[in-house]
Amino acid sequence: MAVVPVFSAALLLDMAVAAPLTGTGTASLSAEPGSPWQVSADSLFYDQGADHYVAKGNVVVINNDMRLSADFVQLDDKTGQALAIGNAVLTDGKDILSGERIRVDLKNRTGVAFRGTIFLKQNHFHIRGDKIEKTGEKTYRAESATLSTCDGDSPAWKITARNLSVTLDGYGTAIHSALWLKKVPVLYSPFFVFPAKTDRQSGFLPPRMGVSERRGTQYEQPYFWAIGAHSDATFYLDHMDRRGEKIGVEYRYVLSTESKGALMADFLQDRQVDDGTEDSGDRWGYPDDRYPRPNQDRYWFRMKHDQSLPWGFSAKLDLDFVSDQDYLVEFKSGYNGFDETNRYFETTFGRGVDDYTDTTRLNRLNLNRSWDRSSLNIEGRWYDNVLFRRHSDPEDKDTTLQRLPFVEYDVSKGQFLETPLYYDLASEYVRFYREEGLQGHRVDMFPKVYLPLKLKNYLSLEPYFGLRETFWYIDRFKTEKEDQDSTQLRDIYETGVTLSTEVYRIYGTGGKTLDKIRHSILPKISYRYVPEKKQDQFPRFDGVDRIGKVNRVSYSLTNTFTSRSLKATSTAENPQYNYREFARLSVGQSYDIFEATDKDKEEKQPFSNIDGRLELRPMDRLSLDADAQWSVYEHDWMSYNAKSTIFDRRGDRLFLEYRYRRDSREGKSDGKESVYTKLSVNLFAGLSGFLEYERNIYDKEDILEGFGILYAAQCWAVDFRYMDEFENRTYSVMLHLYGLGGFGSSMAEQKQESQ
Repeated sequence: MAVVPVFSAALLLDMAVAAPLTGTGTASLSAEPGSPWQVSADSLFYDQGADHYVAKGNVVVINNDMRLSADFVQLDDKTGQALAIGNAVLTDGKDILSGERIRVDLKNRTGVAFRGTIFLKQNHFHIRGDKIEKTGEKTYRAESATLSTCDGDSPAWKITARNLSVTLDGYGTAIHSALWLKKVPVLYSPFFVFPAKTDRQSGFLPPRMGVSERRGTQYEQPYFWAIGAHSDATFYLDHMDRRGEKIGVEYRYVLSTESKGALMADFLQDRQVDDGTEDSGDRWGYPDDRYPRPNQDRYWFRMKHDQSLPWGFSAKLDLDFVSDQDYLVEFKSGYNGFDETNRYFETTFGRGVDDYTDTTRLNRLNLNRSWDRSSLNIEGRWYDNVLFRRHSDPEDKDTTLQRLPFVEYDVSKGQFLETPLYYDLASEYVRFYREEGLQGHRVDMFPKVYLPLKLKNYLSLEPYFGLRETFWYIDRFKTEKEDQDSTQLRDIYETGVTLSTEVYRIYGTGGKTLDKIRHSILPKISYRYVPEKKQDQFPRFDGVDRIGKVNRVSYSLTNTFTSRSLKATSTAENPQYNYREFARLSVGQSYDIFEATDKDKEEKQPFSNIDGRLELRPMDRLSLDADAQWSVYEHDWMSYNAKSTIFDRRGDRLFLEYRYRRDSREGKSDGKESVYTKLSVNLFAGLSGFLEYERNIYDKEDILEGFGILYAAQCWAVDFRYMDEFENRTYSVMLHLYGLGGFGSSMAEQKQESQ
């Protein structure tokens, strides 16, 4: 073998030139035109007979983000093949392949390592194997392999397999695989598929299992389908050996930043009915429901859609159809139950669905447009009466009142031209429709005019006057009479005045950060008058058709506390401040003059309850909201509610809520009193837990009890939960293996209360 020494370690060699070389240096290898591989080594040789190059000692071969290093590298410039021996490491982006020996195709960016390991950064996969191949840009294959997302030589869990294949942003497969926890095998599978994506991915979600008196043995299995970048779906199969198979689907899509939607449906051919025979009502009905449920075909369809339209318009669609009055009570919880559906709709669309106990479900299509001071809403509202559909006689007609359409145009308060007057407007048009009974049209317009005045810069006086005009046109009366007039017109005025002022004082604190506090007191007295007017001759669809008389004086007193503190970025030359309202306390009451002067009423109670509200935000991680009502006639609290949240930087959180309401009816006292609390604590590194409790104090019964413990390690987590709610007690354990998803189960049992 002929060799020629290299003159300098800094000399760049074009290895496409056939020249025998020896010595210490660096070189450029023309694997791709315009993108050469840079080679550096302690010594570099060209074997003219074998027509390849040999680099020894601290060899590094680099091309953009691909790097090959080893003690010894043999290179073939024509084919781009390389053999690396001794501490061989191939880095492709953030993925690292290492082994005793590595064969690399530099042109195709593929390779194979023997007795090696690979670290895939995107999924944090550690793969070891007798033979590991990089078969493409994002594809890998290994023999006699182990896979884990745990760091270290002794992982907390691992998957072993005879053959393992991984496609990043796709899936992995393992043949003759086993799951190990530390050194203990716990699960074997001849063929195992796992996700290898960091974004949404299709696959089975963790199942839920349970046992209850109403459903028997239950197994709920969801499957998630990542259809594309802007849509996905989840399919559900809920097996209940006493009730049948409930199937469901959820489809979600995003058309643009302002246009999106979701539709959900589930169906059950129920094996059990509540038809009033024998004990069917006790077993399959509910105590508070006086209507039977004889149907077996049970379903719930719901949908929401938001759509952006041209010229600043937007549309919203809400659909909600349920088969019977018990369906949402029966399936309140679960993967696609009422609670999960309502939570998802409120989070995603900002509006939920009617309560699970409501038997009249709202369906509507809304078209709206907003300007600086006005808004237009056009809406069709259809109320689906579930009880009428299930329990009415076929010859009966539905009397449920529909609004098809409802048009509302409002103008917020603003100045009228260049005058001292201000005005606002509330107006609507409704077409009322029902299959049986009164139906017709109504136009209601209510403009108001205000005259704000300042009295010596101390008092603000604002009288107002409004004239309400209401027009009806009746398509069909309840009863046909010869003297009935299809058109009706009502005009009624409203007037009032508000007197208010504001006094404040600023206090210096002397602190370095919090330097001032502003205390503001806003007393307000208002008067409102609506005359008494005979309205029995007018049609009656809803509350707008009957405007009650008002002659009322009200007062309120509001205290606000605002702090000023220096920002962290402030300097002496350029001070910058944060302002925060940390406390607000308000008290109010009204006096009904009509009530006080009613000669026909023996027991007069013109004073309303005293209403008080408190909002406290003394620091960023502490809040308190409370309200209360005191009766001046019963000398007792009619209601008081309070809720508080406190949390810290670790994520510990405590939420407390107390609610009380007292009602007096016919000399008997009745009311509601409950307390709810939830505590979440990060106990120490990796271990957290929560406690949840709700109790109906008035009825002396627990509503909800629950606790859970979560331990999260670097590559795995275990989650245990216990929940006792209404008539169902549930235990669940979930094991999460990061990178592979979760394995778990739950058990639910029906509590049998003694009668």
